[in-house]
Amino acid sequence: MTEAGDDSGLLDRAIDWVALLRSGRATTDDAEQLQRWRAMHPAHEAAFRQAARLYRDLGTMGAELERRKVRSFVPRTAVTRRALIGGALAASVAAYMVVKPPLEMWPSLAEMSADYRTAKGEQLDVALADNVSLKLNTLTSVAVRGDGISPRIELISGEAAITSQRSLSEPLVVIAADGHITSSAGEVNIRCIDGVVLATCLQGSITVTRGGRSVELRSGQQIAYSASEPLGLPAPIADSAILSAWREKLLIFKDKPLATVVSEINRYRPGKIMVTNSDLGQRLVNGTFHTDKLDDFVAQVRQLYAVKVRALPGGVVLLS
Repeated sequence: MTEAGDDSGLLDRAIDWVALLRSGRATTDDAEQLQRWRAMHPAHEAAFRQAARLYRDLGTMGAELERRKVRSFVPRTAVTRRALIGGALAASVAAYMVVKPPLEMWPSLAEMSADYRTAKGEQLDVALADNVSLKLNTLTSVAVRGDGISPRIELISGEAAITSQRSLSEPLVVIAADGHITSSAGEVNIRCIDGVVLATCLQGSITVTRGGRSVELRSGQQIAYSASEPLGLPAPIADSAILSAWREKLLIFKDKPLATVVSEINRYRPGKIMVTNSDLGQRLVNGTFHTDKLDDFVAQVRQLYAVKVRALPGGVVLLS
């Protein structure tokens, strides 16, 4: 049964879901119920995206949402559109934290509010305009500002290869964390995971600006920054084949600690692998893995390192 016939009610219901996610009380069961509700009808998905974007764009309404009582089963009257928008506009400007789900078992609210988003293991090609195209890697969320002629892109989380052919007077601007990457004609690979940004110029040139400082990169150079690390200096790409391998659905690791490899594998494989032994996590890995064939990864690690494997509900696997 669908509620698609009542647009107003759908948006109220979607806002209820937003309130639950924002409350920090959401469980994996809640996430599964939400997924089923969104899949019931295209109108449900559209309403949820609208509610999430309202939250993203108005920002300060988070305080209003948190004052509401939220249960595992969300009552439709929990938060109305009037309360949501009115409370947001009346509130003073303040920062708010977006929900970070436990073990990252489902997307954060910021990721759900994206205009384009990929699931685990999924890739997506997006043509924003005749002169701007994107290739999104797994678990990537992108919001588009401006219009189709002059888009401004925010990489909320994930990794994207972006190609642009624009004039110097109207370059493409990509926002990643608290930095801006500007490109007129060329190709850039940007990775933003947990607030750590790595911007790589693959063709042409780009300018990275953060904290009042700007650095220009030429083809074959990359630069990193994060909340705890200032904008560094341009560095040469260590291995372009490894950097671009994801586009061919490959993961290439050379002398990488197992903990680092598992962290990357988790971005593609369903569930969550956790290394509980610090010594094991430092063991070095060399290998090439196809992202469509990661089901055997745990078995390979068990065979190579003679580790103990414990499977838990929800797809969680412990390695020790």
